[in-house]
Order: sequence, then C-alpha cells, then structure tokens
Amino acid sequence: MGFSKGQLFERLQAQQIKFSQYEHPVVMTVEAQAKYVGHMKGGLSKNLFLKDKKHRFYIVSALADTTVDLKVLSQRLGLGKGGVRMAPEEAVGEILQVPLGCVTPFALVNESAKNVSLLLDQGFKTQECCFFHPLSNDTTISLHIKDLDRFLKSVGRMVAYVDLEANPSVGKDQPPDLAALVPSDNASRITDVMEKTASLKIDSNPVSATAKASKVSKKEKMVNTANSFADPEKFIQEIVEKASAIVLSEMKDENIKQHGNGEQLGGVVSSHLKKNLSLELKNLATMFKNTAYTEGFVAGTRCPAKR
Repeated sequence: MGFSKGQLFERLQAQQIKFSQYEHPVVMTVEAQAKYVGHMKGGLSKNLFLKDKKHRFYIVSALADTTVDLKVLSQRLGLGKGGVRMAPEEAVGEILQVPLGCVTPFALVNESAKNVSLLLDQGFKTQECCFFHPLSNDTTISLHIKDLDRFLKSVGRMVAYVDLEANPSVGKDQPPDLAALVPSDNASRITDVMEKTASLKIDSNPVSATAKASKVSKKEKMVNTANSFADPEKFIQEIVEKASAIVLSEMKDENIKQHGNGEQLGGVVSSHLKKNLSLELKNLATMFKNTAYTEGFVAGTRCPAKR
C-alpha cells in the first residue's frame, strides 16, 4: 500500500516544508480543480504519466497552460517518434499507487515508483507557488517550488527542470537534449525478472543448469513464464520451486551449519526461509497480477462491442 495523504502531510511537516491545504470535491481534471483554487495566485499543474516501448515510466509535471507535444518529447528523449505515450490506467495504481486523477510528483514518495523518471516544467520557477494534489484529488496543496525540490531530494529523486515547449533539432550533430532523463536501471526490469524466474530450476549441478539456461532463447523464456503465470497450478509450482531452492541454499550456508541439527537448525532455516521467500513471493504475485491485467485487456479487445 502506498503513502496516504495524511502520511504525506506528516512527512512534509517533519521536513518543515510550508504548504497550504484546500479541501474540495473530487476532481479529475485541471479545469475542474481550477473552479476551487484557480482564483488564487500560483500555477496550477497538469501531470502526465507516460510509458515508453521498453516499459520505462515518466511523470511530466507542467503548468496547466504549457503545451506538451509527446512526439517532440519522444524525440528529445532519444526515443524516436511515438516513443512515449500515456501509461495504461492500471499502471497508475500499480506503480504510482495513487487513484486515477492523482498523478503528481508526490507519488514518487512510494517505493514502487522509484524507477519513474520526472520532468518538471521550468515555468514552475516563475510562480509564487504551485498547486498539486497530495496523493488524493479531493484536496489541493500549494507550496513554493523550492519546497517541492526539497521534498523530492529527501526521497532521493533528481530534480530536472525542462522547457517542455522547446523543439530543438535532433540529429547526428545534435543529440537528444533530454536523453539523460531516460531511466537507465529499469529499462527491462520486468522482462529481466520474468526471464530469471523462467530459468530458475533446481539442479544438483549449477554449471549444468547454467548451460541449459543459456540455450533457451529470450522469447522462449518469456512465453514459458507468461504461461506459468496464467495457470494457477504452474504458479504454485513456481512458488514451491522458489521455496525449495532457498531451503537448499540455506542448508549450504555456513551460518546455518554452525547451529547444529534438530529443532535448532529447523528454527534457523525457517527464519531465513521466511525472510528470503517473502520477496520472491511478492515478485511472483506481482507478475501474476500483471498477467491477469494483460489477459483481461486482450480479452476485452477481442470481444465485439455490443450495440
């Protein structure tokens, strides 16, 4: 579960960041938000959650009247035309862990969003204060952009201000000016995890297992993994194999051996198993969920529309 509005407020207050809070009905657009806070001095923000072809995600936070051309932005990021598009709705909840209509830079406080890149409109620097939803679209807070910087840096985020309306030429002699803002550590994060999961098999000969895995193409790994997560029985089998692999690994650990045999050894192994298996199960469950989303979407697109 992601941060709540209240938890965000507590964090801001702990950092002595000044902000003003305005309650209002739930709003889904900047235009609707403007009815309640648009008369105040400051810049309203619009926030886009984008995704590129390699499953990398971006938040583009801009002043409400700033024009953001996604084709131009794609080229400036070095992704070519059509390189970025709006992320699917389910990704908002899964990655940012906020409801629809609540995308803002504050969502980066959640661990699940640690690999999301952020582009801030340089126009924010010209405003007395800026308005954002604090993880909930029934509230708006205003704060100085320097205080937003402080908050973002406190959660380990790089703050990059961009002229989002610029359209510089991109070519051999003019490299993409925003290429450095493309996430570099999660380019194929989900794919890599799925491939590693598909290639994990218990084998008494580690060298043999590695050799076998190297013969499997990336495409085959992806297909096998997707099939396993679409089948509950195979999903459970993956869990059992994960657990077995961890038990075998723990039994070989020198720290475990020092505890001797019997009940004491069992307790130590159990403790280590719970600790190490939890992350594995979380990854498996996440991929199972992703597969469900994907299959549901595909099924929906194949069903003829009722008239």
